[in-house]
Amino acid sequence: MPDLLIELFSEEIPARMQARAAEDLKKLVTNGLVEAGLTYAGAAAFSTPRRLTLAVEGLLAASPATREERRGPKVDAPEKAIEGFLRGAGVTREQCEVREDKKGAVLYAVIEKPGRAAAEIVAEVLETTVRNFPWPKSMRWGAGSLRWVRPLHRILCVLTTEAGSEVVPLEIDGIWAGKITQGHRFMGGAPFEVTSFEDYETKLKRSKVILSPVERAETIWHDATNRAFAAGLEVVEDRGLLAEVSGLVEWPVVLMGKIGEDFLGLPPEVLQTSMKEHQKFFSVKNPASGRIEGFVTVANVETADDGATILAGNDKVLSARLSDAKFFWENDLRVAKQDGLEAWTARLANVTFHNKLGSQKDRIDRIAALAREIAPMVGADADLAEQAARVAKADLSSEMVYEFPELQGLMGRYYAEAAGLPAEVAAACQEHYSPLGPSDDVPTAPVSVAVALADKLDTLTGFWAIDEKPTGSKDPYALRRAALGVTRLVLANGLRLHLDRLVDAQLLRHQITTDGDKDAAMLDDLLREIAHHGVFGSAARTIIEQAKSEAPSWLPVVENHAPDVSDDLVAFFHDRLKVYLRDEGIRHDVIDAVLAMPNRDDLALVVARARALMEVLNTEDGANLVQGFKRANNILTQAEEKDGVEYSFGADVKFAETEEEKALFAALDTADASIKPAMASEEFAAAMTAMAALRGPIDAFFEAVQVNAENAVVRRNRLNLLSRIRHTCLQVADLTRVEG
Repeated sequence: MPDLLIELFSEEIPARMQARAAEDLKKLVTNGLVEAGLTYAGAAAFSTPRRLTLAVEGLLAASPATREERRGPKVDAPEKAIEGFLRGAGVTREQCEVREDKKGAVLYAVIEKPGRAAAEIVAEVLETTVRNFPWPKSMRWGAGSLRWVRPLHRILCVLTTEAGSEVVPLEIDGIWAGKITQGHRFMGGAPFEVTSFEDYETKLKRSKVILSPVERAETIWHDATNRAFAAGLEVVEDRGLLAEVSGLVEWPVVLMGKIGEDFLGLPPEVLQTSMKEHQKFFSVKNPASGRIEGFVTVANVETADDGATILAGNDKVLSARLSDAKFFWENDLRVAKQDGLEAWTARLANVTFHNKLGSQKDRIDRIAALAREIAPMVGADADLAEQAARVAKADLSSEMVYEFPELQGLMGRYYAEAAGLPAEVAAACQEHYSPLGPSDDVPTAPVSVAVALADKLDTLTGFWAIDEKPTGSKDPYALRRAALGVTRLVLANGLRLHLDRLVDAQLLRHQITTDGDKDAAMLDDLLREIAHHGVFGSAARTIIEQAKSEAPSWLPVVENHAPDVSDDLVAFFHDRLKVYLRDEGIRHDVIDAVLAMPNRDDLALVVARARALMEVLNTEDGANLVQGFKRANNILTQAEEKDGVEYSFGADVKFAETEEEKALFAALDTADASIKPAMASEEFAAAMTAMAALRGPIDAFFEAVQVNAENAVVRRNRLNLLSRIRHTCLQVADLTRVEG
């Protein structure tokens, strides 16, 4: 069985594209081979800056011959039907056989396909792959029509057997396949022939090319950590940067340099960001002081001076970058100390957040108001929460963040500390953006939590207010991420929040503009009451009635406020919650079952109920109980529809005729006595356990008792007993929504 070696040799492939391209090559080629009848034992793909490589082992030498019989229409069928059959089968009328069956004379097409040599199939599949390769960006060059990420120079395509190797005959846009490749651009020497993957990999390494990206990354990390250790330093781990740098070099040469004394006073994050983003350098720190004191760069060539010239050039470029950073840092510190962060916040009045949602300053005002309302709900000081919200985004006006947007929030913390603001406020400046994803750290400091929630809720309510919601895969404003952030903040901190109230209040803030301080003060009071007690809270209604005498401009907006938008947004949170809990093994239907219960906008409560229900459903009693409940509910529902009455009360044990009936009455009494107080105290596990204990009595009841008895009194009593089952179980969750 032959082995296949493919190499597509080009100009430099961007590092970020290499891993995906290698997997695409493997997938497209192997899928094409299998579809053509060529199976294989194994395949592996590799990438370097200048080549994509695929090695396939144990390939069939030829595809097997196939024979297929297709039954067609009757001989006297309409001509169009026969033509369609012939076209689909790829045969002529003369090539068909006529066979007699029960329905008469029928056309049969016998399709025989001879086997094809592996080389023929490989050539066909590889050409299709190259011409249709899914590069995110591609280019044409010269006069040809072929598109590739960068100009494609060579195609190596060799089939190897014990008898030797052969080149697969293939030509693509003037490029003929061969068995020749070349090594490193500068150190590799002349092109060379290869006969197999082992021969190819060995000769590449002799020519200063490490084929495997994993091996290149391991080499870089090993050499970098050893150099740092020898100097008494440590390399700051960055797996993302390591993967990127390993895609920039074919023969990694690790060099270490020092950062100038003038720059050691910069925040370590500034040094790291500047070196990583602009130079692709690893940061090297002093473990004793924690300071960033050096850098590691990876060259792609060995030099006679052991990289001294390369280091000197890199040091010159880095010094220029860090000089800019030092200038920005010192200027920003001077502003923070002299003028305070409010000076930067004021500038944000001229920065548009969204043309329908106002400026960044308008947004800050809304976030500050909401943060103040959330503060007591999360155990934060309201004044500190409002203060933090008003300065949390001030660093967006700083020169450092303008140069390094990745540092927003972090620089805010440094500047808040420099301005002498409370530690809680400084921490919130950095942490209020978090969490940014499913694995990001979640803030726990109360002030940070208040501002983070306010920030994300304002974003969500704002775009809901202007009907800019995510659709399909499109989410230009990262609203799914914001909703996930709210969910994680609530769950990680065990917060008991009524989201619909907060959403209602913030939606009104987006919709209302006020005239005068008195107007604004009354509106603030109203929105605060709505956030704490809901739109229809008694205090909120009192304020609305009081406002009617003064007829403020915003009153009609409040009176006409419909819950549709807020309900839709809360449902969006529920969708995000389902996705988040999927990794815990909690099913969507289980969440739907608990969402049917009261206080569905309290995410912590929903999750506690869902986890308890899921735990019970994972037991045999729990799973069987659901079946018993559904049986009871179905019988009861059908009887109520047939009789036109509701069987919801009046079940009496004195009408019970069997021991199983009496046992079920007793079990329901016991369950009710446990479930009601457990649900009231939110001891959901205890409530679910009490419900699961009904499994045995319910099963025994249905095995021994006929519900629809001939005696009308007995029948009615048994139906009311089923109603008790339904009522008891529905106290815990809506089991009608549970699948299975």
